Amino acid sequence: MLPLAGCLICCEEEMEDVLTELPPPSRFFQEDLDNFATPSPPLSSPSLLFCNPKPDQPLRPSLLIIALSSPSLYIFHHISSKTLIGSLVLPEIPFSGNSTGPSLGDKSCNIYALNDMDNLTLVVLVQCSISAERSNAVAKLLIGDQIIPKRVLIMDSVQSQNFRGKLAPDETCVFKLETSAERKGLDGDACGGSSLLKGLDYFPSGSVLDGLGAALLARCQMRNIRGTLCVSWPRYGVCVVALVKSLLQRNVLCGFDLSTIGDPKDKSSRFSSIKNYPLDSDMYT
Repeated sequence: MLPLAGCLICCEEEMEDVLTELPPPSRFFQEDLDNFATPSPPLSSPSLLFCNPKPDQPLRPSLLIIALSSPSLYIFHHISSKTLIGSLVLPEIPFSGNSTGPSLGDKSCNIYALNDMDNLTLVVLVQCSISAERSNAVAKLLIGDQIIPKRVLIMDSVQSQNFRGKLAPDETCVFKLETSAERKGLDGDACGGSSLLKGLDYFPSGSVLDGLGAALLARCQMRNIRGTLCVSWPRYGVCVVALVKSLLQRNVLCGFDLSTIGDPKDKSSRFSSIKNYPLDSDMYT
């Protein structure tokens, strides 16, 4: 019996401790395990909040300007003759950290009316990052049942990785894309049949635009609205701010004096300095 007892003792020593030993690798993939997890609750839909509880809706501006790029945000922020009339509320964007007054550093999306006696011009300053998944919902809200513009101008920036060709950090350029209605000059309104941004080159064929700017232009195309998407390069810098300001003064805001808007200084380095951009992709070359 002694050899048998020794065998039992040896087997007990070789047994693993199930409480402390690492578990064996799972036979499931991570995406299979995620199917058993409780899904996160869906985000609430974005909404428009107006300062006047009962505004004259729907708003029918002759021109709706949506500023997405840093140069356009800087310019419209410094136009004093504008009135805050509402905001776009996104549940995923917190209000904590925002200042009490308008600031370029806030994460906000405010709607202003430019003080033009002849025509109603609305400006939307999008100072927060909007994901691609939310772009269509935001576009439907800004160009929908509550705001029905006759004409839309979207100010965005060129993404170097989506551009066909090379873009140097010290090179300034501006391009445009238009809806069919804008090209054909539909509607017999005061805008006439001319293009909003005359003499501007079209965005090169083969290059790509995405995000909120593309969603807004697609929304204009679907609703047969005269829409123009203007994209500038680089994303930051004194030179591109001056170029966009000259473009707006010459073609869009002829009745406004933009000469009083100075160039970005050190206090706003986000707009005055040129960032270190990644190397341009050779995907198209």
